Amino acid sequence: MRSTAMPPPQRRGASRRRLRAAVLGTPAGGGVPEGAKRPLDAVSGIVLDASPHLLVVGTADGETRFAMSEATPVWHGGRGGLAALRPGRNVIVRARDTGHPSDAIVSDDSPPDGTTPDGTTPAGAASRPSRSVFGADRVWVDICRVAGTILACRKDAVEVDMGPHRGRARVVIPPSALERVLVRHPRLEPGYLIDVICVRSSGGPWAVRPGTSQPGYRADDLAAPEIGAPVPGVLRGTATWFGGLHDGPGVDGEGAADGAAYPAVDSEGDAGGCADAPSGCVAFPYLSLGSDITVRNECGGRAAPVPVVECGCVAARFCDRCVDCGASPRGRIVELTPAAFVGLGGDLEAGCFNAVVRPGAPSATPERMAEGAASW
Repeated sequence: MRSTAMPPPQRRGASRRRLRAAVLGTPAGGGVPEGAKRPLDAVSGIVLDASPHLLVVGTADGETRFAMSEATPVWHGGRGGLAALRPGRNVIVRARDTGHPSDAIVSDDSPPDGTTPDGTTPAGAASRPSRSVFGADRVWVDICRVAGTILACRKDAVEVDMGPHRGRARVVIPPSALERVLVRHPRLEPGYLIDVICVRSSGGPWAVRPGTSQPGYRADDLAAPEIGAPVPGVLRGTATWFGGLHDGPGVDGEGAADGAAYPAVDSEGDAGGCADAPSGCVAFPYLSLGSDITVRNECGGRAAPVPVVECGCVAARFCDRCVDCGASPRGRIVELTPAAFVGLGGDLEAGCFNAVVRPGAPSATPERMAEGAASW
């Protein structure tokens, strides 16, 4: 029997956008809320070269150059400084906000018009000549995150089940971080949830700080929404990020393209969801891989359309709050890849931001985002 491979989420998303536009037309604003600021430019990749004044990052599309200074914040398990920018290390770089939409990042091998292979323009990208040098606002070196269910605990390490899409991880919790982790994760016991911000090492991820406060329930004791609970058209809650454990230029999450892991991906047909995914504590509308959502950072006011690139079934188990700018409603409503998260103004070491998510929002170019906006 001949098998047919399922197209990747980004291709399915482009196909859905073309079909939707053909049938329904393309609405102005792309679902971006009125008054929202455009996302900042950000890249993920590997350090190719670094000096006190220039950082060269290798990405999946080539290389991108950033102007650096002694004042540029560099995170490497805390304050890392320019010495942490060693060739071969993974980095996430956020560009400075110049206030000019045209000042977008274009790598050396990107198409000259700033478009993607399917002909669309990614959020925050615009036409620029290659080999431009951009100012770095902030750099994160070898940062990663481990979130899931504790399987086993040892003296200085925890085994974590990160779900069917991300596998398992052994996280070392060094003495310097143990007290900080225990303050917000008092139950380091099998069956309970854990979420820690880590730094990569040759021996695996080392915990640096908690990513959230540990829920008081066991992973399999989460109360689902009542049957018949209305499904809102706009979701409010917590946005977090995932990934960073694996090598490779431009690799976010488990090799996914920049985008989002959504907690309610349909398990029917080829939608890409898990049959045994938890329902979570929020009533979600079902989507499929390749669908678009619009994410707004309630703290910084930035918003952008983002494609769903992974099933976020692990996020559904966390019924927590973000307190980045006041307490958000309970529930993780989206996980973003690191570059998408920092582009919307999030800081990776903080772990979350208060968010509003509009599922099913059509994708939009930056030009269309500037022309019109939807009122949420």
